[in-house]
Amino acid sequence: MTLSIPTEPIGSIPRPPELIAALAGNNEGELNRIARQALLDTVRRFAETGSPVITDGEQTKPSFATYPLHGLANLAPDGVVIPFADGHMRQLPKLTNGPFHYGQYAVKYLEAVKGLTALPVKQAVISASAMSLLYPAAGIEGYSREAFLNDLVAGAVTDIRQCLERGADSVQIDFTEARLSLKLDPSGGLLESFVALNNRVLAHFSQKERLSIGVHTCPGGDRDATHSADVDYADLLPILFRMHVGRFYIQLASEKEPERVLDIIRRHLQPDQKVFVGVIDPINPQVETPDQVRDRVLVAARYLPLAQLGTTDDCGFAPFADDTSTSRDLAFQKIRARVAGTQLAAQQLGS
Repeated sequence: MTLSIPTEPIGSIPRPPELIAALAGNNEGELNRIARQALLDTVRRFAETGSPVITDGEQTKPSFATYPLHGLANLAPDGVVIPFADGHMRQLPKLTNGPFHYGQYAVKYLEAVKGLTALPVKQAVISASAMSLLYPAAGIEGYSREAFLNDLVAGAVTDIRQCLERGADSVQIDFTEARLSLKLDPSGGLLESFVALNNRVLAHFSQKERLSIGVHTCPGGDRDATHSADVDYADLLPILFRMHVGRFYIQLASEKEPERVLDIIRRHLQPDQKVFVGVIDPINPQVETPDQVRDRVLVAARYLPLAQLGTTDDCGFAPFADDTSTSRDLAFQKIRARVAGTQLAAQQLGS
């Protein structure tokens, strides 16, 4: 028999140095020229890996989280701080007054890459729960948190729907704050509120549409550091699997006890859901071999039904535009190994 195991990237590819410089500058014309070159190169190199599904590499996103804020004037820089294990931090802005609306939608990135390739393209979007962190704890006079959440949900629904309507192969909700939330609130209350908010967004889509919508979870990945790798998946996954999506992209290659995690997934996976397990560690400079990837897939296949199994990378390779810790060459070498190793596993499992 011929067996096919789907394999997909998470999203971001390290930007070329000239693009990073252009993103930090003020010359829009120069940025557009350099960005198009980077996008063309990203599409070409994705195709050379044999990847059956590609992304735009998030080449012109300032970060996976903040693209909806482009052009908004009602923001201040001193929002929620995200500390990473190596001591560096990222900081979100905060909303200063209402109403909130998306300044930009992810369909912009989708349309740019779909004009350059016939390959299926997936599109990553930021979760409504991450955007909810923009609202200050002290509140905003004349603009309640509930009014903010209503506006936020409307924006998040539009973000996903536009991508589906413009032909995205799938839409991936980046939910990196899920694991981090358990560090901030070990009771799980914050995580449950995040899942409930994301489900408010997903309720606007049909069951068929939700089969093409997925959620990505990881312990964060930035400058070769994470923010919540010490949080136990046993506390996260049972709640995560309450999200009304058809696809789960789960960091696994860098986990210390992957089989324990696979057993948790097996117990919570529903028949209409597919799990893409991470078989590549983006922040490890060692390039995985196809055989290593194959063996990771074979282990996963002992726990999960083959019809519900796919592979992916643990995380994007550069979720923030200024992250230069991983080279483009290394990222595409790792992607090539994922594609080849997944094919090896499919051949062995199908024989």
